[in-house]
Amino acid sequence: MTGRFVVLEGGEGCGKSTQVALLAESLGALATRQPGGTDLGSRLRGLLLASVDDPTPIDERTEALLMAADRAQHVAQVVAPALGAGRHVVCDRYTPSTIAYQGHGRGLDPEWLASLAAWAARDLQPDLIVLLDVPAAVAAARRGAVTDRIEAAGDEFHRRVVDSYRSQAAADPDRWLVLDGSGSVEQVAASVRAGVADRLGL
Repeated sequence: MTGRFVVLEGGEGCGKSTQVALLAESLGALATRQPGGTDLGSRLRGLLLASVDDPTPIDERTEALLMAADRAQHVAQVVAPALGAGRHVVCDRYTPSTIAYQGHGRGLDPEWLASLAAWAARDLQPDLIVLLDVPAAVAAARRGAVTDRIEAAGDEFHRRVVDSYRSQAAADPDRWLVLDGSGSVEQVAASVRAGVADRLGL
């Protein structure tokens, strides 16, 4: 039996990483993340999410290609083997992040990025994508001090990212589940768990 693949998405400060861990625990699933779900991915994550004080420039296309490299390694080494062994996988970010951040955020062609991401992931699609949607003020308060180069991209950048997520979800409602992420950790966890149970029967 093949496991089910659930991805949690959202902008900075939406609480997604916390909810990935809680959902995976409740399902007995593998919790993982992109970028950084493999040894190679951890090194790539260090480059992609370098400190705001790091003077090394990263071109937008370079950023997109590094994300694709992380995804290719992650799917081949972690996600596909786990699913094939019958284990459920809960992932913190996947292809929608590339479309939102490198596409609408950085201004690269979303269709080209979607093709690149699909190639890197061997066309592996999630069974369900959960978008944690929170108001900008809540997200900003949760983020606190800016620490990495993507967090430091500016308010307009992050507005475009959130708008992209909402557009992606609206375009594919059968695969996406949009939830209010502004409640307490426990409230959001209950909503996520109920939504996954409703959509996937898990």
